[in-house]
Amino acid sequence: MPTTSTEQRMPVLFIGHGSPMNAIEDNTWTDGFRSLARQLPKPKAILSISAHWFLPGTFLTGNEHPPTIHDFGGFPRALYEMQYPAPGSVELAQRVVKLLGPSRASVQHDWGLDHGTWTVLHHLRPAADVPVVQLSIDARLAPSEHLALGRALAGLRDEGVLVMGSGNVTHNLRHAFTSMRSGNTTTPQWAESFDQDVTRALEQHDGAFLSRVIETDAGRMSHPSIDHYLPLLYAAGAAGDRDAVRFPVSGFDLGSLSMRSVLFG
Repeated sequence: MPTTSTEQRMPVLFIGHGSPMNAIEDNTWTDGFRSLARQLPKPKAILSISAHWFLPGTFLTGNEHPPTIHDFGGFPRALYEMQYPAPGSVELAQRVVKLLGPSRASVQHDWGLDHGTWTVLHHLRPAADVPVVQLSIDARLAPSEHLALGRALAGLRDEGVLVMGSGNVTHNLRHAFTSMRSGNTTTPQWAESFDQDVTRALEQHDGAFLSRVIETDAGRMSHPSIDHYLPLLYAAGAAGDRDAVRFPVSGFDLGSLSMRSVLFG
């Protein structure tokens, strides 16, 4: 995907995707997603790093027509009936393999667009008119290695590709479900503290802090499993030190689930 003089340098996006229900509900978060859509230029393609493709290995979806994956349970039928028929891009998948190195990354055909990707793109690109490729998250790697992979993707921005991480800055589902059942949705100090610390580090482009903050007490409370934090490191890595940093969506759902989104550039 060579750069041409007519292609616009793309921003980088991290989006707090929250519940799959955000695909079909009208609420504060979906209003924020649709407002964010108006701030984004139309990309040539989208490379999505979703928290929900978390396994041992670095893979790219190579499907020409990636299926819509309903990787959740216990939700209304309307959610399972939703489809996001964006095309894939074999060209972009192969380009990312080249950037990351074929000894590390490879193309697979047994995945598609999971809900970390399509539930937000339903609002950002409702016409499904841009090719989408997903990049998996290798569960074996350290946070600093994920940040480095993100840096390796930075050149895609000059090729018209929107790099998009999708997870949540805080993601303790046990606490969130307990809050939902009890009706007490007060944000705990650990979630507020972690969200604020990460926000400051993002504004300062402090990748070293972002790589180690997950090991703090607040980090461990915010992420019993690290999968929803790591997409943020890909976005931070792909962003440049001179990129402006904005937070088009912020706040907490169910008390402790940070819905913060980050727009770089």
